[in-house]
Amino acid sequence: MDARQTIVVTGGAGFIGGHLCSRLASFGHRVISLDNYFAGDRAAHVPGVEYREGHTKDIRLHVPETPDIVYHLGEYSRVEASFAEPQVVWDLNVAGTFGVLEFWRNRGFKLVYAGSSTKFADGGMGRDQSPYAFTKATNTDLVRNYADWFSLPYAIAYFYNVFGPGERAGRYGTVIEIFRSRRAAGEPLEVTSPGTQRRIFTHVDDIVDGLLLVGAKGEGDEFGLGATESYSILEIARMFGTRIEMRPEAKGNRMGAKLDLTKSQALGWSAKRRVADYIRDITAG
Repeated sequence: MDARQTIVVTGGAGFIGGHLCSRLASFGHRVISLDNYFAGDRAAHVPGVEYREGHTKDIRLHVPETPDIVYHLGEYSRVEASFAEPQVVWDLNVAGTFGVLEFWRNRGFKLVYAGSSTKFADGGMGRDQSPYAFTKATNTDLVRNYADWFSLPYAIAYFYNVFGPGERAGRYGTVIEIFRSRRAAGEPLEVTSPGTQRRIFTHVDDIVDGLLLVGAKGEGDEFGLGATESYSILEIARMFGTRIEMRPEAKGNRMGAKLDLTKSQALGWSAKRRVADYIRDITAG
């Protein structure tokens, strides 16, 4: 990236967005976070970042500046919960992202879109297995089309089960933090049956490393950002060394995921941190 750019991060008060904003600000960029705080947290604010509250469908009102790059991370991002509130998913992932794409069309900056690896799961069938997966997969199609129709610069990156400091538990939480918090509270770890569903877990610092490379050098689709190891959910739960309870099977619970690192590795990216080491540090404390 150039020495100083104006960079917008949607979802900048979220888990990944917060880490990205912090890193960008440390490099001296002007960083603007746009977050509606649906899942974001003001406690995640970091010095040197301009925080603006608002919906991404209204991004043109909240960001009068013309940025150099927009990292669009601010979408609904939970599979199981999406079945209970499809109208919220539509509002955030369809209406919200359309607002970002129109802002992109009118301003001409580079867009880095955070796609969802769910669309690669189960032989490509994962894209239709939940309201969340469907909207995210459809958005990647629309981003590519906008880039083609209007000659716009872009890159699409795909995250694989991000973990690390600042994760959230609760309804919109991530599995490693949910397991950590339940263990800390003396509660059993709940694993959705059959437990053999495999996931790739990637440290947030590795994800941010990848986003910076994709933002600076990436062009086009299919920048996979994931570790090379995969684990079943049961294997992950057992690493915590506490009681496990099995839950009934759930809709949208894909059994595996496809990972293609070709384009990310060509930029010089690889995951350097292992989830097994992270859990070992948690349980040793």
